[in-house]
Amino acid sequence: MNDSRLDRRGFLALAGSGLAGAIAGCSEPRVDNSMEGSSSASIDRDTVAEGSVYTEVYRTVIDSVTQVQVAGISDPESGSQRRGQGSGFLIDDSHVVTNDHVIDGGESIDLQYINGDWTGTRLLGTDRYSDLAVLEVDHSPETATPLSLATERPVVGQNVLAIGNPYGLEGSMTKGIVSGVDRTINPPDREFSFSNVVQTDAAVNPGNSGGPLVDMNGNVIGVINAGGGNNIGFAISAAITSRVVPALIENGSYDHPYMGIGIMTVDRHIAEANHLPEATGVIVTHVADGEAADGVLEAATPPRPDTPVPTGGDVIFAIDGEPIPDRHALSTYLELETSPGETIEIDLWRDGSETTVSLTLGVRPPLE
Repeated sequence: MNDSRLDRRGFLALAGSGLAGAIAGCSEPRVDNSMEGSSSASIDRDTVAEGSVYTEVYRTVIDSVTQVQVAGISDPESGSQRRGQGSGFLIDDSHVVTNDHVIDGGESIDLQYINGDWTGTRLLGTDRYSDLAVLEVDHSPETATPLSLATERPVVGQNVLAIGNPYGLEGSMTKGIVSGVDRTINPPDREFSFSNVVQTDAAVNPGNSGGPLVDMNGNVIGVINAGGGNNIGFAISAAITSRVVPALIENGSYDHPYMGIGIMTVDRHIAEANHLPEATGVIVTHVADGEAADGVLEAATPPRPDTPVPTGGDVIFAIDGEPIPDRHALSTYLELETSPGETIEIDLWRDGSETTVSLTLGVRPPLE
């Protein structure tokens, strides 16, 4: 997946020609200065509008936001090569963060800053499980102040700004709020989920991917992962980014903790079928052979026509004393609080009784 899909669909060309056509074909009322009492006004090019608090944040951030240009991407459908584009931002003086899917498959990656400067890059590391990538840049503008990752957890209703290059329109900004936190989303064409995702109603489109979603202090609360639909955008959280990016800079990769299980959130129907005291937790639906949970956790019996929900498996309701009410909580806890090789204590229901088991976490297997 790459925001270069714009090229395949012709969005960039359409956006460019559409904007040009709108300007060329614009017809405004003509002012007849010969009419008595008429007057005309001209724009003072040296006078700039006052703007707003959003303008101040934009001015603080924009010099560190880049357009990412990717060349040499192989198109499996046509067999030809194409170009793609997205966004990124400086995390320090020599490193730019973007999305893995923005640069995936590219032979060369160039960046352009808002002042027009171009820079070459070297790809230091990528992580498909978090959709993050880090580029080392040849230079950055003297006016650019690297962006900081937010250290506070975002809250629903918080004002945010999305800054990037939708459809190649460089330096665009949209505003919105945090619409949801701790989301677990399933990206298209990938057989895994992104954890601890921030949801926003700030308008984001192809080309925004990899750019920053910032708070009103200019701190990055998430790395934009484009949109999921009308008025729904997503961003990989600063909390995840703060764990993954340093490892990508240092080692080129990041190891995610892995239990090796499939799960479902317990709803009323699952709770009733399994005689649980309340509808909370996650039921284990699958245990992968040879992975961390093999021999430690027990999987439920798959749904049958007479029992349309999984039954009989372990139901996890806490890890290390932290409540796990649903699948979002489990994935977020693993990603933010644990590492491969650590042993966790799992509180669960098994065969109608409450028990605790120990599990040593493995590493998520590499993606093909």
